[in-house]
Order: sequence, then C-alpha cells, then structure tokens
Amino acid sequence: MTSTTQERPRETLGDSLEQSLEMELLRFTTAGSVDDGKSTLIGRLLHDSKAVYEDQLASVKKSRINRSSGPIDFSLLTDGLRAEREQGITIDVAYRYFSTLRRKFIIADTPGHEQYTRNMATGASTADLAVILVDATKGILAQTRRHAFIASLLGIRNVLAAVNKMDLVDSREEVFLELERDFLQLAEQLGIAHVQCVPISALEGDNVVARSRRTFWYQGPTLIEHLESVPLSASDALESLRFPVQMVIRPDATFRGFAGRIASGVIRPGEDVLALPSGQRTRVRSIVSYDGELPEAFAPMSVTLQLEDEIDLSRGDMLVSPENGPRVTRRFRAMVVWLHESPLEAGRTYLAKHTARQTKIRAVQIRHRVNVNTLEQEQASQLNMNDIASVEFETHVPLFFDPYTSNRETGAFILIDAISNATVGAGMIEEALAEGRALQAPEHGSLEMAQKRVSAQERYERHGHYPATFLLENQPALASRLERALFEQGFEVLNLDDHEAFSYALTAHTLGAVFLYSGHPLDAASRQQLASEGRPRLLDLSREKGKFNQEELFQRALALADSLRIAKPAEHQEEVK
Repeated sequence: MTSTTQERPRETLGDSLEQSLEMELLRFTTAGSVDDGKSTLIGRLLHDSKAVYEDQLASVKKSRINRSSGPIDFSLLTDGLRAEREQGITIDVAYRYFSTLRRKFIIADTPGHEQYTRNMATGASTADLAVILVDATKGILAQTRRHAFIASLLGIRNVLAAVNKMDLVDSREEVFLELERDFLQLAEQLGIAHVQCVPISALEGDNVVARSRRTFWYQGPTLIEHLESVPLSASDALESLRFPVQMVIRPDATFRGFAGRIASGVIRPGEDVLALPSGQRTRVRSIVSYDGELPEAFAPMSVTLQLEDEIDLSRGDMLVSPENGPRVTRRFRAMVVWLHESPLEAGRTYLAKHTARQTKIRAVQIRHRVNVNTLEQEQASQLNMNDIASVEFETHVPLFFDPYTSNRETGAFILIDAISNATVGAGMIEEALAEGRALQAPEHGSLEMAQKRVSAQERYERHGHYPATFLLENQPALASRLERALFEQGFEVLNLDDHEAFSYALTAHTLGAVFLYSGHPLDAASRQQLASEGRPRLLDLSREKGKFNQEELFQRALALADSLRIAKPAEHQEEVK
C-alpha cells in the first residue's frame, strides 16, 4: 500500500495549506501512440489515488459511452470534449491536478494521433517527466518513437515507460522484458539517461497505484511510487540572469518599471545588469511585485524591475548578467518539429516568437531530416507535417538566446505563418552560426559602433538581396502574383499601381526592398530618374510584354529577382554543406 491510499491525519486548514505549499510539484505528460491507453491510465491514476470528486465519478458511471468491460470507463475522466468521447480519442491536451502525501502533480494528457502531434509537443514543453505508454500487444510504434524523440528534444530528463495492457498478454514476463529491452535501446539512442520501465494494466489497475499479484516477477516500483520518488533537478543548468521584458509600466511620472518573467537566474536590488540590444549597463533599483517590494527574485517569478538609469528598453529587449551574456546573432541552427499541413521550404519567410520578441525569420537550409524509425539523418528539400529536422535560420533582427540544453526558456521559439497566424513549427536552438558572439559589457569601440549610422550595404545584407524596381506597367495581375512569390522566397517587396506612387521606389530602395510598379506607363523623366540611381537596378519588363506570354514573363521576373541575392561568403558555404 502506497502513501497515496493512506488516510490523512486530522489537521487544521492552516497546517494543510502550509504543507501543500512546501510539497514539491512534479509536472508530467503522457505520450505514445494512439490507443495505447493514455487517458485510461490517467483516469485510473486519479481514481485509485482518491483524486476524483464523487459527483464527477457518478457522472462517468451514468455516461451512455462506456468502452470498457467494467462499470467505469476511466478515459472519460480526462477526455472532456464531445468529439473525444464520441470517437474514443484524445484531441486536445487535458491538464489535471492531484496530490499525494509526498508530492503534488500536474498531468498533461496528450493525444496519440499523428494529426495532433502539435498538442503533444505543447503538453511536453513544460514537463519534468514523460510517461510514455507502450501497448504490450503491439510493441513500439512509429508514433511512440516520434513522441520519445520530441520528449528528448524538449529536454525532459526523466522518462517512465509504462508497458500497458499486460492483462491482454497474460502478464507474461518475457513480453515485458523484450519491450523493456527495446525501449532502453531507443532511450540510449536518444540520449535519455533516466528511464524506468513498469508493467501495468490501466484498465485493471495493475501496478498503477496498487501492486499486482499477476506480475509477481516484477520487483520494481509501481507507477505512483516512481512519480513520488523520482528526483527533481533544476529546470535549467544556466544560473545567469535572463529577464525578457514583456511590458513597460508607467502609471505616472514617478514610476517607470519593466515587467517580465525571469527565465533564469536570481536578481537583487543593487546588482548590475546589461540591457540588450543597446549594450547599456545599469543597476536594479527595486524589485516590485503584487505583494510589494522584494529583496530578491528568481526564475520563474513574474516581477517588475525599476532601474537606476533612464535607459531605452521596450518589449522584446532583455536584461542579462554582464559577466555571462547570451548569444547574440541572426543566424543559428535549431531542431524543428514541423506542425502544419503546408510544408517548410528553404527560403521561405515566417514569423518567430522567441521569449517576448517577435521578428521575421527565414529558413536558410534544411541540414537533415531525422527518420523517426531508424533515427538516421536523411537529406530533405522540405519538411512535411510531423517531420523533425535540423534547420539553419536567419532572422531580421538579432535574437538573444542560449542553447536549449542550457536554458529551455531562451533556447526555444515557435514559427508562425504571417498570413494565417497559425503556429506551424516549434524549434529548439542548438548553436549560433558564423556571426554569433557572446555579448559582454560594452567597450569604447562598441559604443562608437552603436552611434554609427546604418549603411546601405548593411541593409542589403540583412535582407539577403539588393534593391531593384520591376516595371510591369498595366499588368497588375502579374505584379500581384510576383509580389506573393517573392515574399514567400524571403524578399522584402512592395507592389504599388498608383501612378503618383512610383516615387515610393526611392524610399523602397533606401530600405533595400524590391519595388514593383504596375500602374499606367511612366513618362520619360520618371524612367530616367529611376535608371539614374546607383546600386538599385531598373528591370523593365513592360517592353517585353509582346515578346513573352504571362507565364514566361513571370518566370523571367523570378530569374531576375534571383540574380539580386547576395552570395554567402565562402566559409559560410562550406559550413552548411
């Protein structure tokens, strides 16, 4: 009998609350293939640990849906959506809370279907431990491998492999030992160090909370015993301060604070901090919270910092330790889990959400895709839904990050489709590339650089191409199609058809953009003005309208646009091979 099923001694409400606050909290997620019994296991765990209210239990007993052979379908305790109950599957992430005498728990019951892999990644992103179910009648499947791989990518250090449905294989020891051997081999390949395998039957309750007589040959812990005793290590190895600014608070002229959630480290009043990206150094005047001023704050607390100096900080900027700053770069390599039906293609531009900063990001190159069955690296020109790959990215503004293995908060980002606003991918940063550097306290030379005006060449290199004007007079349909194609390929592009708006071409060139003009024919003076500029090219396709059809003109325009790209330095080319 575990501590879970023991009757709690009488205690006052204050004693109970104090004890609850002092207990450790373990966040864990379920994972595995479809129909492995994840929801049934969580329902059984909640039921046997006395964490289900009587009215909820009565409602489940009266439900017209019951796919089990007993009086209770335990999966209904977590599958709350109508579609989930009708189909007998988990669609969304279901979070449940319960506690025992030894520890508090938050469970994320995640879907097993390949279609809902994004939901599994969401539930696992904050977990300390993953319970990966393996169907004893089917063994380790492709989706089991994918979920285990995602768990390892997300930095989950502890995995409990629950070999479920042992009652359907007569609780035979040899079946469990074979699956245990297969899973330990998979965990070794993925670099998961701490693994515990437990033979269970979620439907019958074997080795979930109570030990089963049918598996008399198993001498290890039950599932709940392992959850209660597994050591909890610090979430991040990094101890240096990382404070992404989420909001500037200024209720009146006497108060100016920077609100955010501490990603790592500890901060106290009077300590030095470095502001990014400005590189200015200052000190913390006070730490303000809902409960008043604090003597110190640490991750993952949400606080407001007042600084001694009036420096420029806004949403997306970061306060860090001056002695150990993050990497600062626009180019980096990351492992990506692709979550959308539309594939990821090299050259396409998305939005990246990293801490509190959002910026444009371009997928420069897919280095390799991982075969989830063999874990071998494969060449790929695009990523389809649920693919996992190593990808090289380039952002429009520098990101301040640490490798994901050092800091899960500053090392993670999501990819967003700029048109639909859908989350299409999740990334874990591995390392900076080429221009990456650790930012330390600024010296005299860096201050001089900060005061230097941005050059035209710097703008061109940031966009990855030179500016130009395409004249597509009286061809708005072609210009609109070309604008979409160039935008998808990562170009900064502006399309206008107003005769008076051609003057915006000069501004577009200054910003390093490609300008498309599709209005009425320009006069000779306007053409001469555009042609007389320096670097920007004038690409007049209007005069070729009679020589080529629309498709040929479109392909010719794409070829001309491709010639505008800035070639990478030789060492960069060798690096990405």
